[in-house]
Amino acid sequence: MGLITGLCTFLYHLPQIYKWLLKPYYITSFFMTIAFLVVRKAPGLCEHLATQREDGNSCDFDWRELEILMFLSAIVMMKNRRAITLDQHIGNLFLFSKVANVILFFRLDVRLGILYLALCVAFVMTCKPPIYMGPEYITYFSDKTIDEELQRDSRITWIVEFYANWSSDCQSFAPVFADLSLKYNCAGLRFAKVDIGRYGDISQRYGVSTSPLAKQLPTLALYQGGREMMRRPMVDNKGRAVSWTFNEENIIREFNLNELFQKSKKLSKGREGSDEPQPETDDQQQSTETKKEK
Repeated sequence: MGLITGLCTFLYHLPQIYKWLLKPYYITSFFMTIAFLVVRKAPGLCEHLATQREDGNSCDFDWRELEILMFLSAIVMMKNRRAITLDQHIGNLFLFSKVANVILFFRLDVRLGILYLALCVAFVMTCKPPIYMGPEYITYFSDKTIDEELQRDSRITWIVEFYANWSSDCQSFAPVFADLSLKYNCAGLRFAKVDIGRYGDISQRYGVSTSPLAKQLPTLALYQGGREMMRRPMVDNKGRAVSWTFNEENIIREFNLNELFQKSKKLSKGREGSDEPQPETDDQQQSTETKKEK
């Protein structure tokens, strides 16, 4: 039954997935992923390639190439055990496939290896993963607005994500955070994001390191009355983030979102006379539109 349900869900969302994958970043990544397979199997080209097969068939994989591909499959499976979104699953596949292609091409011919490595560098420098542009109830803070907004009303609880656009983990987490904002946003519980890759002084003031070695991106923090009540991931004495999985279930449990939402609805009811989550304010809509225009 679970398999049937999963299959039905996949088929239901297939048009969205198909449209999502038809982007230059994913199309280019796909062709770079299968590059070695195409070169090794291409008629008219594979006959001139080197091989270690005993039968001398240069149009088929030798035992060492099969070993590298099997090792790649094992690495991708291990990494995808902690993946949350489809974007992360596909990203892991593309990343480690490119690494395997570099090794395979260098082993086949140094010139091909250098050429493929140069293409990978050019791809990383010129082609970025598409930014999530779906619906959300999120306010985008700047270095001039974050302090004022967090302290404006002590009755409002803020859940703030500190992120950087260059971080693949932040990009993968974007749809999860947006979905939470759609489910739990109300007058007394707000969701916000601030790009500390752009506003470096916020990184220092709020104690969130942008160093890739610190692994603190993304960071979620809960504020009440301008005071930080908790954050995830936590940071050890060496300034490194304690491993924590950014999925919806963990966030709901650790931040007590269900309880916070029930309490915040009372404030919402007092302001609007309704128990339903309130739509975005004008400021929120303006912030979202600004982000999407960029």
